Amino acid sequence: MAKSHELHRSDFVKSVVAVLGTIIGGFIAIPGIGYLISPSLKFEASEAWIPLGPLENYPDGTPTLFNFTRTKINGWEKTVNSYGVYVVNHGGNQVTVFSNMCTHLSCRVNWQEDGQIYHCPCHDGKFSPTGEVTGGPPPKPLNVYETKIEDGVLSIHFVEG
Repeated sequence: MAKSHELHRSDFVKSVVAVLGTIIGGFIAIPGIGYLISPSLKFEASEAWIPLGPLENYPDGTPTLFNFTRTKINGWEKTVNSYGVYVVNHGGNQVTVFSNMCTHLSCRVNWQEDGQIYHCPCHDGKFSPTGEVTGGPPPKPLNVYETKIEDGVLSIHFVEG
């Protein structure tokens, strides 16, 4: 006996419901998947020019600490990191900006006016006023930032990582 190729009303309704359900499910799922994947596809610049304020705020010859924060978004995680730099104004638009992170294990260094040194309290690292290592375990001098002065405002080129 030959099979009939007739489409019954109930089979037709089931097919239409299945097709429409698939289309509606796709319209719901595609934005949801995009929402979940999008943070991993974002690229955030890890470098920027950070303004440190007017150059006149920094006295000549005295290292002055300047603190700033940077927000970093990694997927769904948002972190705010604190950084510090020492600004040394040499006068006549000549300036040097040192990182306040010891090159040994990244502890924060402090400027000690009486001894004229940058001192790392973690492992007794010592740096000269020019950032050179004078004692302790640090393997290299303090990092120096690229600077620019525009309209009297000092900025540093900050690169994370």
